[in-house]
Amino acid sequence: GINNWTQQPCYSLFLVFCSLEGCVLVVSVIEQLAQWHNSTVKAAMERLCDYIPEKLQGFCYVIDREMNADVVCHALRLCKQDPGQPLCHLYSPPKVSWFPTFLKTTDCGRYFKMELSSLKAFITLRGYHWRGRDCNDKNTTVYPVLLPTLSLLQQGVDPKDGIPYEEKFCKDSKGVVLLGDSAGAHFHIPPEWMTVTQMSAKSFANLPMAFSDELDWPQFSEITGFLNSTIGGWTDSLYLRLRKRNRCNHRDLQNISQNAPYLSFSLARNQLLDNPAIVIYATIGNDVCNGERDTLAHMTTPKEMLSNVVQALRYLDSHLPNGSHVILTGLVDGRFLWDNLHDRYHPLGQLNKDITYSQLYSFLDCLQVSPCSGWLTPNETLRNLTSERALQLSNVLKEIARSEKFANFDIFYMDFPLRQTAEEWRKMGGEPWQLIEPVDGFHPTLGTAITWQKALREWPQVLGKENPFNDQIEAIFKDQGGY
Repeated sequence: GINNWTQQPCYSLFLVFCSLEGCVLVVSVIEQLAQWHNSTVKAAMERLCDYIPEKLQGFCYVIDREMNADVVCHALRLCKQDPGQPLCHLYSPPKVSWFPTFLKTTDCGRYFKMELSSLKAFITLRGYHWRGRDCNDKNTTVYPVLLPTLSLLQQGVDPKDGIPYEEKFCKDSKGVVLLGDSAGAHFHIPPEWMTVTQMSAKSFANLPMAFSDELDWPQFSEITGFLNSTIGGWTDSLYLRLRKRNRCNHRDLQNISQNAPYLSFSLARNQLLDNPAIVIYATIGNDVCNGERDTLAHMTTPKEMLSNVVQALRYLDSHLPNGSHVILTGLVDGRFLWDNLHDRYHPLGQLNKDITYSQLYSFLDCLQVSPCSGWLTPNETLRNLTSERALQLSNVLKEIARSEKFANFDIFYMDFPLRQTAEEWRKMGGEPWQLIEPVDGFHPTLGTAITWQKALREWPQVLGKENPFNDQIEAIFKDQGGY
């Protein structure tokens, strides 16, 4: 069983050593811990193990101090060099060329070979961080917006006049649904996990939760976030703004972030029983981003985009309650990433000033695991061609919003507001690179404030009117059970 496996000493090592890039990152951290604390590598590994929550602790490999992370991970046979392919490395090759015998895989090898499906059964726990909590999480027919199972606010009756609270207070409520990719799920690896000068046991306190959510943090995301952020900054989401506008929108959120075109099929909405929804369709990079050598050949074509999106919209039309709204968001211009990061030091390279984002991008591309070969590259021509395809696909979305009509929702289009967000951020004293996830150097901010202002200005019917009964709702029901 998976529970027994997670108690094995190799479990945490499987998580971090299951790929060469993961191995290099972890071994780099160990070596830098030794350097920062002027200790042996063995002591540094023990220190790292002490930082990690007990249930995820593994034993420590003893690593020769003259061997860098590339050498160690190749010695562990986590990567092979195919004929005609380059030898992938993040650091400059070491002077030594021998591998200590103790670095061969041990009994843990059998755990490394376990099928990833078993691991995914443990870490893909898409519970209330992804969809509003309800009174029975084990029953898929019960969820926050299902009218017969709503909270007391919607179910109860005012004892003074006998009028149901739902009828009295909640006539214009609607939920938020995100159909997105990993940016919408708020993928994030805390930089303090890789920055030894900031590392402590507190840094890793949320590690088990992070793994269970696949390193996504939808509870802090810019569309469906609802908790105060514990990973830096603050939570400003479309959901929280809608809830403030109408307290009846409490817990009515769904973050469905995975690979298109099957996003819409995970929607939980009943046309007859549920309130309308605001659906944000924001697959901002999936259709042009891949790690293939011939990346352009693997990008979605405009014809495929049209077919995929129309198929998803037709499905939504058959499931969304009448009066819903769909906002199609264009693709990002990912040249922003290279332009603002390529010559900056990655968190892993800040101690010794030895790893830039350009080096990281080349390393991931060499391994063919780059999140976006078309944009994370020194090849300016390729970056421009990728942005050209992204613009073509955005124009498809724009045309769909202009020409297609649906029975149960109206449809709108907006460009992805990254440049506009960066301009606003500069006015506040920030720098554009701060809007990009620091560890992966890839995921950008989504620009909630700009989306909200555009909707208020151009599509006020999408957000609905401010509920005049908000104060009464708060007085009677307080925080409605929180989250």
